[in-house]
Amino acid sequence: MRRYETIYIIRPTVNEDNINAIVDRTNGVIEKFGGSIIQLDRWGIKKLAYQIKKESQGYYVFTEYAGTPEAVDELERLFRIDENTLRYMTIKTQEAYIPNAPKPVAEEITDETNETANQEEVVAD
Repeated sequence: MRRYETIYIIRPTVNEDNINAIVDRTNGVIEKFGGSIIQLDRWGIKKLAYQIKKESQGYYVFTEYAGTPEAVDELERLFRIDENTLRYMTIKTQEAYIPNAPKPVAEEITDETNETANQEEVVAD
C-alpha cells in the first residue's frame, strides 16, 4: 500500500447531508480497496483564488490515507462524474506505507533542527 493525500472542493451550495454523503462515499471507496483512513479534515467553506464553474467559494475536504493505485483511480473517476465536486487533487506521499513505522530520516533531522533553534531562543532571552 501507498500513502496518499487527496484534497477535494465541493460546491458551497450543497447541503450538509450531501456533503456527508460525498465524504462517506469517498472513504468507502478507499476502504473497499483495502485502504485505511489516516486523517480526515473538513476545512469548511473557503474563498477560492479564482472562480471555478462560476463558484467563488468551495467546501474543502482533506483526506490522508493508505491505499492502492486502483482506489485512487476509482476516487478520481467518481470526482469527475460528480457535478458537486469542483476540483480535486491527489498526491502520493510515500511509496510503501507501513503503519507505526518510525519517521523518515529527513523528518527527524528537521525536528532536531527545530528543537535546537527553540533552545537557542530560550537561552537568548
